[in-house]
Amino acid sequence: MLQSLLFLLVAGAGSWFAWKGFSRVWANIHLGKPETTTGDTGERWRNVLLVAFGQQKMFKNWLPAVLHLFIYLAFVVTQVELIEIFVDGIFGTHRFFAPYLGGFYTFVISSIEVLSVLAFVATLAFLSRRNLLRIARFQKPELKGFPSRDANLILLGEIVLIIGIFCMNGGDKVLQSRGVEHYHLTGNFAVSTWLGPALFGGLSDAAVIAIERFGWWLHIFTVFGFLCYLPYSKHLHIILAFPNTWYARLSAKGHMENMPEIQKEVRIMMGLDQPDGNAPTELPEFGANDVLSLSWKNILQAYSCTECGRCTAACPANQTGKKLSPRKVMMDVRDRAEEVGAAIASGQYTKENYNDGKSLFDRITTEELHACTTCNACVEACPVLINPLDIILQMRRHEILTQSAGPAEWLPMFNAIENAGAAWAMSEPREAWRG
Repeated sequence: MLQSLLFLLVAGAGSWFAWKGFSRVWANIHLGKPETTTGDTGERWRNVLLVAFGQQKMFKNWLPAVLHLFIYLAFVVTQVELIEIFVDGIFGTHRFFAPYLGGFYTFVISSIEVLSVLAFVATLAFLSRRNLLRIARFQKPELKGFPSRDANLILLGEIVLIIGIFCMNGGDKVLQSRGVEHYHLTGNFAVSTWLGPALFGGLSDAAVIAIERFGWWLHIFTVFGFLCYLPYSKHLHIILAFPNTWYARLSAKGHMENMPEIQKEVRIMMGLDQPDGNAPTELPEFGANDVLSLSWKNILQAYSCTECGRCTAACPANQTGKKLSPRKVMMDVRDRAEEVGAAIASGQYTKENYNDGKSLFDRITTEELHACTTCNACVEACPVLINPLDIILQMRRHEILTQSAGPAEWLPMFNAIENAGAAWAMSEPREAWRG
């Protein structure tokens, strides 16, 4: 009875804190402007199954992909045991499913143990890649401070979870072999059947029970701790990768969305349309300068970013020493959404009248925006279909069309297009070259 009450208390507190965190993320994503979702539903499901669930794009680099797969599969399959832990915690039972599933139960737990060992190896490899081998894409300026600690904390949490699993299972196997009441036989597990006796076989029954209960509670506290921490971590991608791949644009990667107002003006300039005398004289806001003028899908992508750095590693501008880092662009959008969302939640502003004197341009400099060649290398590299280029283009459009700013070397081209209808300032008619 006491265990059930303590479990319900921990579960209730953990769920409440997690709900608050996820509600904050939900509200921040919806700071963005509405954007409709069109396109083939079948293709969207294909993206979810192959890219998010199947890790398809990860395997362009097979070594980290295989290591990541070990952790991913361990995380997914361990949820089966977690369901049983919840049942046992609520009703005060022990290994509730074992009598009903028989040999299949043994197979499932054995699979979890094998995957946990592989995940342990992968976790050590990832810690080494970040902290000992110091892979270049993990040493960029935007990963200094919390982003680096965040990655290490989650990896260390994975190790703690694995310790909990093997303390629980290993202690259980020793107690089963001794016929201790409440610890009924469950068959031979792949790892803990020999690991448990090797580690705990010389201890008293009371000590082994304490170790088994320690592993059980360590598992619970680690899971709820992770759940509460997740909304503040880059590892939120384990949830948001699925909706993000669903809502990803299905158009070709090189396709750029037209601005209807500009398209209409160009058509009038080329004689394809007539001016509309009833059109409003006030110019609209072009592009985006803050999260409130981005699409909610842009902000969803920012929260889905894994900070893996594949986009930055693939970026030719970054490779040649320029300041642009597509990963930093996504991190800056997420951090700005957090800042704006916190100010609105405090009652200081509303979404409709928000003006704190800041914008995304305070985080993403024009030097970064101008360095982009729109080659789509970052879009192609992202394992969860994030599109940093779309945000860069929207900010450049705002800078040039709304702020009437931009690099000096671009202005002659803009003037030539406006005055002559071509990028080259020539006196000949536009169609003359075809003759």
